[in-house]
Amino acid sequence: MSDLTPNTFPAQPDCPLCDELGGQLVWQGRKARVIRAQEAGFPAFYRVVWTAHAPEFTDLGPAERAECMELVATVETVLRAQLSADKINLAALGNMVAHLHWHVIARWRWDSHFPGSVWAAQQRPRDLAREAEIAARLEAVDQAMAAALQART
Repeated sequence: MSDLTPNTFPAQPDCPLCDELGGQLVWQGRKARVIRAQEAGFPAFYRVVWTAHAPEFTDLGPAERAECMELVATVETVLRAQLSADKINLAALGNMVAHLHWHVIARWRWDSHFPGSVWAAQQRPRDLAREAEIAARLEAVDQAMAAALQART
């Protein structure tokens, strides 16, 4: 584990998560933000983005790791309560963007890639009608999520 604190990780040039929000802002805290990503075929695709440019989860101290995971758990809890998804996927890859962020993705058995990951090969054609039904509910999901995240701070 690094001795560095989040304040010692400066923004990096050409990092998309340092340069821009990375999606539609749902909630902004002092150390992290939650955004809804625009990922075709996956309307309820959220990211918890650590504000400081820490490349790895273990670059955070124990308190920051706990705070980050509480944010991830809150996003998951709201998605489960609001959308009754068949599964919630969590991932922190960072292979393409080495800036700490967690993917929190509501999944359904009918989605085009299920049961594979959203980055796996497509299993079936997209169900545009069902995707639209979910997308129509996301403003209310975002509001519930922002309230739940704000309540924990």
